[in-house]
Amino acid sequence: MSELTDALTTAFADETDDEIAQTAAENIANFAEEYDEDLTSDRVTDLLADAPYDGFDRQFNWVIGELAAENEDCTDSRPFRIDGFGELAADPDIGT
Repeated sequence: MSELTDALTTAFADETDDEIAQTAAENIANFAEEYDEDLTSDRVTDLLADAPYDGFDRQFNWVIGELAAENEDCTDSRPFRIDGFGELAADPDIGT
């Protein structure tokens, strides 16, 4: 695991169960690796504190959306959300 993953797993553990905290931290690390190598755990936790929703899952998904909006190369934040694309989403492999 990366330092970012470790730091976020610890930070998220206060907000949710260990499994979701681990998944969320790994998703952020994957986002950082693909789109924002300079992303810090402080930036993520600051955004999480500012999230306009209740419940960790919704707050986390909002954070991912905000990070994606700040990065013009990321046009779809769904792969990094807690539940990924979700059961009602179109198949991401169709049309590619």
